[in-house]
Amino acid sequence: MNRVAVDLGDRSYEVRIGPGLIARAGAEIAPLLRRPRVAIVTEETVAARHLPALQAALAAEGIAASALALPPGEATKNWDNLARCTEWLLEQKVERRDLVLAFGGGVIGDLVGFSAAILRRGVRFVQLPTTLLAQVDSSVGGKTGINTAQGKNLVGAFHQPSLVLADIDVLSTLPDRDFLSGYGEVVKYGLLGDAAFFDWLEREGPAIRAGDAAARLRAVTRSVEMKAGIVSRDETEEGERALLNLGHTFCHALEKATGYSDRLLHGEGVAIGCALAFQLSARLGLCSQEEPSRLRAHLAAMGMKVDLADIPGDLPGAETLIALMGQDKKVVDGRLRFILARGIGQAFVAEDVPDEAVRAVLDDALAGALAGR
Repeated sequence: MNRVAVDLGDRSYEVRIGPGLIARAGAEIAPLLRRPRVAIVTEETVAARHLPALQAALAAEGIAASALALPPGEATKNWDNLARCTEWLLEQKVERRDLVLAFGGGVIGDLVGFSAAILRRGVRFVQLPTTLLAQVDSSVGGKTGINTAQGKNLVGAFHQPSLVLADIDVLSTLPDRDFLSGYGEVVKYGLLGDAAFFDWLEREGPAIRAGDAAARLRAVTRSVEMKAGIVSRDETEEGERALLNLGHTFCHALEKATGYSDRLLHGEGVAIGCALAFQLSARLGLCSQEEPSRLRAHLAAMGMKVDLADIPGDLPGAETLIALMGQDKKVVDGRLRFILARGIGQAFVAEDVPDEAVRAVLDDALAGALAGR
C-alpha cells in the first residue's frame, strides 16, 4: 500500500492506495471512529458489485453500518438527490462525531461530501473511490458539490475527507469506457506539470489499460502525489490549484451541451478539452504544433475520444459553447481563465486569451465534427 499525505494542518489526511483495501476497510477506518457505526452512501451499480464486501469488512471490526444506494450517473448530482441523501443521514441519526462513507465514483464523492459538509454544519466523511477518475482526482482535495441548470459544480463547498482509501482491485470491474474516462484525468497530470510522467504513460498506457497491477498502482499514486502537492499549497484555488482545471473549461461546456448524459463522460470531456487547450496554445504561438499532435496521438492510441466528432449527436455552435463557458467557476471579473501550455508538462493560467482565438479553435473543431459525419 502506498500512502500520500495531503498536508493541510489540522485538516490533513492520508490517501492510501493499493489492492485489497475494501477488504481491509474496517481496520483502516476503525481508528477514526468515536463510536462503532458508520453510514454508507453509494450508488446502485457499486452496491451490487462491492457493498457486501465493504459491509463484511466493517462487521469484522464490530462496526455497524447502514447504507443508501442512489441511482448511477452524472444526473444524480442534483438538488433532489442532495436532499434525499441529507434527509436519510438525518434519519440515521448521524452525529457530528460520526463518519459518513462515500462509496462510489466522482458523482457519489462530490454529492456525499457536500451533504456531509452541510449536515450539522460539518460531519466527517471518508472517500472510498471505486473508479479511476475518482481515485486520481475527485476524491482528493475536498471539492464537493452538485450540478445545477446553470452549470456543473456551481453549488458546493470545500470539505476535506478524513481519509481516502483507493482500492486498485476494483478498477478491474470497470467497463473499458469508464476506465478510459478516468485515464483522461491521469494524462492531465503529465500534461500540466510532469513531462516525464507523460513519457511513461506513452510507454505504459497499454499495460495500464490491460490491467497490469504495478502500472496501475504507479499511475494512481503519481497522479495523487501531484494533486496532493498542489492542494496542500493552494487548498481553495486562489492560484496554483487552477492548473488542475486543464481541459475543464472546454469540458464543462461540452458536458452542459450534452445534458450531462452518457453521450460524454467527464474524463472523455477532459481528454477532448486538453486536446483543445493544447490546440489553442499552439494557435497562440505558445507551443509548437508538435505538442498537440503528440497528445492527440497518445489519446488515439489508447482508444479514447479525441475530437468533437467523437461525441455522438449534434453540438451547438462556437458562440453557444463560449456562452456556456461563461458560467464556469473559473470566470474572474467576467473574463474566462484558460489553462494553457508552453509544452507538455508546462501548463499555466491565462486570463487574457483573445475570444477570437477560442472561437477559431472551436470553429475548426466543429467543422471537423461535421465533416466526420
